[in-house]
Amino acid sequence: MLNNEKKTDGRELPVLKKILAVEREIEKRASGKLENYNRGKIHLKQMLFHQCGKRVRFVFGGNRSGKTECGAVECVYMLRGIHPFRENKKDIDGWIVSVSFDVQREVAQKKLLKYLKKEWIADVIMSEGAKSAPEYGIIEKIIVKNVFGGLSSVSFKSCEQGREKFQGASLDFVWFDEEPPRDIYEECRMRVFDKRGDIFCTMTPLKGLTFIYDEIYLNKRRNREVWHTEMQWADNPYLDPDEIRLMSETFSDDVLESRKYGKFRAAGGLVYPEFDEGLHVIDPFDVPTEWQDNISIDPGLNNPLSCHFYAVDFDGVIYVVAEHYEKGRDIDYHAKKIFETADAVGWRRDGKGRLCALIDSAANQHTLASSKSVSELFFDKGILVNTNVNKELFSGIATVKSILNRRPPAIYIFRNCVNLIRELKSYFWGGGDSPIKRDDHSLDEFRYYVMSKPSPNLSPFNKKNAVQKDKEDLYKAIKRKEKNTR
Repeated sequence: MLNNEKKTDGRELPVLKKILAVEREIEKRASGKLENYNRGKIHLKQMLFHQCGKRVRFVFGGNRSGKTECGAVECVYMLRGIHPFRENKKDIDGWIVSVSFDVQREVAQKKLLKYLKKEWIADVIMSEGAKSAPEYGIIEKIIVKNVFGGLSSVSFKSCEQGREKFQGASLDFVWFDEEPPRDIYEECRMRVFDKRGDIFCTMTPLKGLTFIYDEIYLNKRRNREVWHTEMQWADNPYLDPDEIRLMSETFSDDVLESRKYGKFRAAGGLVYPEFDEGLHVIDPFDVPTEWQDNISIDPGLNNPLSCHFYAVDFDGVIYVVAEHYEKGRDIDYHAKKIFETADAVGWRRDGKGRLCALIDSAANQHTLASSKSVSELFFDKGILVNTNVNKELFSGIATVKSILNRRPPAIYIFRNCVNLIRELKSYFWGGGDSPIKRDDHSLDEFRYYVMSKPSPNLSPFNKKNAVQKDKEDLYKAIKRKEKNTR
């Protein structure tokens, strides 16, 4: 028997004591809410939020989709200095902003205390209630022990206080639990300016098409630090499918857009709620020449001219691979840009070096400014446009909706086609059964293409080639992973 295995006076030796202490600590840590967050059942959208390295992150989620949970956990990660996907530091200062103090107590405050262990809290400053039971009062500030030896602090703020109460501080992060007024949002952006801090928000879009819709959801300023995702009930692995079905039957379709799917809505609702940016938008890749199908153009002079390049794989899946979109230019300029885009993606031409494309039949009309029609001008520049397109609006919309609704996806849009993506996200029904005629240039030529009935390019003898097999294997692997994480 080794010396360190002997017992003295019936007491355990120091080595054994240390082992038991470590085991107890491991068991204690494993039992915590934070340690069990996204273990076992994985909420993929929550993990995407934590992994994103952007400084302005928004989660547009339905009620009970899991959006507030990830906001609270992100705060704890930062305050403690234990973020698994970011550079950590000590002495973090942050704010949590709610629409009111009552909502703070019932939502954000409760969620934060759920993941913040008592032994991690150095002090609590109360606005209302007892420090010994902070969960029942209204907290003003929590001082948190940082693993690097410092102290972090997080203060709770209410939008009811007004913009003046949001001045002066220098912060590492601000978490908005639900959508703030514009003046408070902009003031908080200044609070994180000098520290290059983070703004993140978890919200259900119930206020309509506010400034958040333009600046974050559509990202009209093309801010490279802006990121968002949408969470719906189906994304939350802890919601019972039967309950989802029952709740879905409770609300009207327009209300479900916000409360179930986390989508913005106008009075008439989205035309294409089936479009899911997280599913249908992908990073560009080199498309095989055999997939190249057609180009589609919606002409414009003062209005934007929209042009997209479309490919179809051997399984009939559509890929939107390139975009030219610009206004206030003449046909010479647009033709030159279309050829440059074609060259950039290696698009094939005919024997005379010309491109083929679909175009709105209105391009056949002559204008007072020219003796030639738009289609003739394009022809002169080497782009053979086909004006024989199906412009039927409602059957076209129905066809697009059907394609967007298929699983696995029947269409993918390259991330660089920013204007088509933006228009899909912002196309709303107006009065009656007609969409609002605004910002729909890409959608028009997209519809022309879809109605041209693109068909798969069949490989010899209808055998699957290497690309088909790889895609099929990838899809099966994704499905297996989804099944294993449920």
